[in-house]
Amino acid sequence: METTRIVLAARPHGAPTAADFRTETVELPAPQDGQVSLETIYLSLDPYMRGRMSDAKSYAEPVPIGGTMVGATVSRVVESRDDNFTPGDYVLGYGGWQTHSVEGTGHLVPLDLHAAPLSTALGVLGMPGFTAYSGLLTIGQPKPGETVVVAAATGPVGSAVGQIAQLKGARAVGIAGGPAKVAYLQDLGFDAAIDHRAPDFKEQLKAATPDGIDVYFENVGGPVFDAVLPRLNTYARVPVCGLIASYNATEAPAGPDRLGLLMRTILTKSLTVRGFIQSEFVKDQLGDFRRDMTAWVADGKVRYREDIVEGLDNAVSAFQGLLRGDNFGKLVVQVSAAEPSTR
Repeated sequence: METTRIVLAARPHGAPTAADFRTETVELPAPQDGQVSLETIYLSLDPYMRGRMSDAKSYAEPVPIGGTMVGATVSRVVESRDDNFTPGDYVLGYGGWQTHSVEGTGHLVPLDLHAAPLSTALGVLGMPGFTAYSGLLTIGQPKPGETVVVAAATGPVGSAVGQIAQLKGARAVGIAGGPAKVAYLQDLGFDAAIDHRAPDFKEQLKAATPDGIDVYFENVGGPVFDAVLPRLNTYARVPVCGLIASYNATEAPAGPDRLGLLMRTILTKSLTVRGFIQSEFVKDQLGDFRRDMTAWVADGKVRYREDIVEGLDNAVSAFQGLLRGDNFGKLVVQVSAAEPSTR
């Protein structure tokens, strides 16, 4: 079996360009005992992938030059050397940016066609949804009546954060880019929605948070965090999930050094600022997440939006757009024919 794959051709300096990737077709080995051959149906594109393109020390190994770009995938089993998997089964795996893969079965998650659309395993019912659930409830710990603010609020993490906060009795204030995204947050029922591109963004944020901010779920950094910082209440909690505003940065931002202001605010307001990687909560919370989020989605208490791009050949341009904030909802590449209509 052959696979067409996108590999990392060079480490980007600043925003990734088409020259940083290469597409190639190679033959895959036959699966061995405990392995399956898979056809990729959906590929997830996520901001963390930008970090994997760098060789800077991080929580995970970088993609090697010439290596297939990493990514979670929903795939169809083509050939199996494991009695627990049968050709035609659908699984959540980590095949990366390619049309086919051979994977060990130890990490594969069987998917039920009847339970939810397969693509949701990469979004609201998958890693992004779990990131929102675990980071908000473990670190943010929203209480009834408190104000929760989330950046990148129309993304798969941010939209789930706001809706879960409301289910816990808190006010949800979403920050997004552009009128269409603000309108979507209003449709979701956020208590307030703010356009960070608006010239009066800081004034809008102040009006939307008259009692200050008790939980700020950080996905962005940059000027958005600069506006949020003075609004944080004493004992506010800040789960730091991502800093996409600086992922393509090649130098320190212009202007005065604000580190002293940040540290002074952390001290004087007794803030809890905690970075996290969702995998650290898997052991204790994944079961609760699957139970709760599956029920919330089925009941319509948590809604989601997907941005599905057709074809692996469009993955690079879609990823570039993701880093600019062009996507609207969970960004997924449909690599091959979707699942049959069985629900």
